[in-house]
Amino acid sequence: MALDRNNLVQLMKTVAKADPNAPVSYSFNGENFSYDALNETLRQELNEYAGSYSLYRENKNLIFSIIEEVLDDVLPKKVTEAYEQFAEVKTFAQGDKPLFRRKTTSKTRAKQFITRVGLAGIYEVFKLSPSEESFEVRTSAIGGAAQIGFEEFLDGRVDFAEVTAIVMEGMDELVYKEVGEALKASVNQLPPANRVAVNGFDEAAFDRLLVVASAYGEPTIYCTYEFAVNMIPQESWRYTEAMKDELWKTGRLATYKGKKVVILPQGFEDETNERKVIDPGFCHIIPNGADTKPVKIAFEGATIVDEYVNKDRSREIQVYKKVGVVAMLANNICSYVDLSLAGEMDTWHLDGVSSIKTTVTTVAGA
Repeated sequence: MALDRNNLVQLMKTVAKADPNAPVSYSFNGENFSYDALNETLRQELNEYAGSYSLYRENKNLIFSIIEEVLDDVLPKKVTEAYEQFAEVKTFAQGDKPLFRRKTTSKTRAKQFITRVGLAGIYEVFKLSPSEESFEVRTSAIGGAAQIGFEEFLDGRVDFAEVTAIVMEGMDELVYKEVGEALKASVNQLPPANRVAVNGFDEAAFDRLLVVASAYGEPTIYCTYEFAVNMIPQESWRYTEAMKDELWKTGRLATYKGKKVVILPQGFEDETNERKVIDPGFCHIIPNGADTKPVKIAFEGATIVDEYVNKDRSREIQVYKKVGVVAMLANNICSYVDLSLAGEMDTWHLDGVSSIKTTVTTVAGA
């Protein structure tokens, strides 16, 4: 007998929050399951509701409402877990203005600006006036979809657990991409001493950025795995046996000269594996002692799940969620761009090297 709605919601949330690669057990209804066993249970339960076309047609609104509830609960939490060290994540009711307060010190008050996505996907930079204590994070709809062939329904080959996982993973990556693009578009607004753009990894130039960020607190380095594998000190740096073992096992160092390295989540935009979600050439150095987290992420309103029927009677399960992302940078943050890795962007220009195209607008009073 199929689980009732409340238990199915709890099961789907447990699966959505679980790490497929973690060798741990997950608890559901008083029992412990491996991730694979848990996911198989979800697959079987969803097939009770949508294992055939007639079942799907009868129960699709129930399934959609469950996906909506799970995404509203899980997506903000997963984004928070991925970026909690430098991002502030808030949820707002539909129609409420997503406002964030800013904290400033004498070191950062005069030089703060925010970068947010504008019309036509152009990232706009807004300077904040000293009198502004809060600012709005404008939200827009992001969406993902999974297609199901009509014949798959008729043949009983639809795996709704997989469909749900595809949609949720796609929504995760869309938010991650917005964070990366907002940070990337902000680089040109940093003071010249806070940014470097060169081909490859220049240890001396990178270390100069560490010195700048260290003036504001203990810095943490945020980058993709692709960047981290090149962030290796010269042979003159004294490697311990533990460091050598770490390089052999993971291909990178967990710390760089005593500074923690955090790997940003990475993925591909489609099945061609050609266009990455996060530009691998960008690395950001953020002091832990900063008075406010530089990235602001707003989720507004409820998730909407619906279907679109194509002419060939295949279905697209479409998901929409209103999200806003801004990067609020100041003179305490540094960025390094490895041009040999940087890609999937407009022409880049920094200190004589080609530059990201941004639209700069000054807020009244700035």
